[in-house]
Amino acid sequence: MAGQNPEDAHRLFIDAFNAQDVDALVALYEPDAVLCNKAGKPVRGLQAIRQAFEAILSSKPQMKLRTRYAIPLGDLALLRSDWEIRGAEADGIPFEPHRHSSTEVVRRQPDGTWRYVIDHPFGAD
Repeated sequence: MAGQNPEDAHRLFIDAFNAQDVDALVALYEPDAVLCNKAGKPVRGLQAIRQAFEAILSSKPQMKLRTRYAIPLGDLALLRSDWEIRGAEADGIPFEPHRHSSTEVVRRQPDGTWRYVIDHPFGAD
């Protein structure tokens, strides 16, 4: 179900992430969106974002996410969340959970849904 509120972007993201659905994840981003890595280095555009998620999801991690806030202003909104990823390395040994706080900017689309414009998973650490 498409999201009609800015914070719905988080719900849709977590559903797609935990389903390991790269296509659904990429569909949550605008064509020229920016996704930052832990070092703050951005990748831009849907192809680069797809490649980033393919790498992240290769270990089949699972994520928990809690929206801290969604602050709308017209067709833009600032989101913040706390998230945690758990999973295993290629050899099957579980890795330590990764816990971080994100900041994102989402934009309302003509159909009323919200897509990511800027996604910084570590932006509120």
